[in-house]
Amino acid sequence: MSRIGDFADDDVSAFAVKSPDLGTAMAKFSNAVYTKNRLPMRVREAARIVIAYANECVVCQNTRDSEGEANGIDEEFYDYATQWRTWPGYSDTERIAMEFAHRFATDHTGLRDDEDFWERASVHFDDEMLTDLAISCAMWVGMGRMLRTLDIGQSCKITL
Repeated sequence: MSRIGDFADDDVSAFAVKSPDLGTAMAKFSNAVYTKNRLPMRVREAARIVIAYANECVVCQNTRDSEGEANGIDEEFYDYATQWRTWPGYSDTERIAMEFAHRFATDHTGLRDDEDFWERASVHFDDEMLTDLAISCAMWVGMGRMLRTLDIGQSCKITL
């Protein structure tokens, strides 16, 4: 049950009326992450789903992109997200994105100071792609934690 209003358990957007200016800006930020992002969809979704689990956000865990199947993303891709370190179905690039996302959500200063990680990441990502990844992770961590903390839309299954 939502902590800030009487919203249905499957409504993930009505809460924004409580703060119309910021809610609109947040929706635009979210839209940009999904429509202007230069990351390949599998890489983007790999990072996103890892953060969904780190945030314990059910709506985020249930979110799927309608173009996912056309981009080689099936349910198995999501099923193994908590095993990103070892599941052989992820590419090295996806695994680096997942490591970045996990550590961004759980140990950001450790990530910042890990020269080995940055060396490995530079093999797969240029500065522009790392920037898109970091901005995307910022949106997912913030939005997912807000939704989970306020108990908003946790029974939703969103298709992008």
